[in-house]
Amino acid sequence: MSIFDTIKHAIFGDKGVLGTGIGASPAPTQPAPGAAPTHPQTRAAEPTSQQAPSASAPAAQPVDVEAILTQKAAAYGKPNNWQTSIVDLLTLLGLDSSLTARKELGQELGVHAGADGSAEQNIALHKAVMKQLAANGGHVPASMLD
Repeated sequence: MSIFDTIKHAIFGDKGVLGTGIGASPAPTQPAPGAAPTHPQTRAAEPTSQQAPSASAPAAQPVDVEAILTQKAAAYGKPNNWQTSIVDLLTLLGLDSSLTARKELGQELGVHAGADGSAEQNIALHKAVMKQLAANGGHVPASMLD
């Protein structure tokens, strides 16, 4: 699993896989209470498009990244500047925040700003992570994307 996928899973939990279709199988359809049972022959004649998960699955709601991280920071019990610091964000999520891990994350996300470990690179990396979270179904405040 990539570092970004680990970050996404730490924030989104199982919600991070909604809408991807990976590993998803349609839930079996049950007749409504009091409705006539569906016969196997009738089911087989139904168009397959009605059985596709995307046709019957509700749209996934955006995950409020700020609310989740604020709650984690409050539970963490010590000051944390996760809103702007990639090191604090990774630490808050219980992930490796070493220079090596941040270099690898930078390579994954295509971040090439400043020298390795510099404030410029860390800020760019934080913004790239927030943009990717937003692109993957997260609601991220605009102040964290600019």
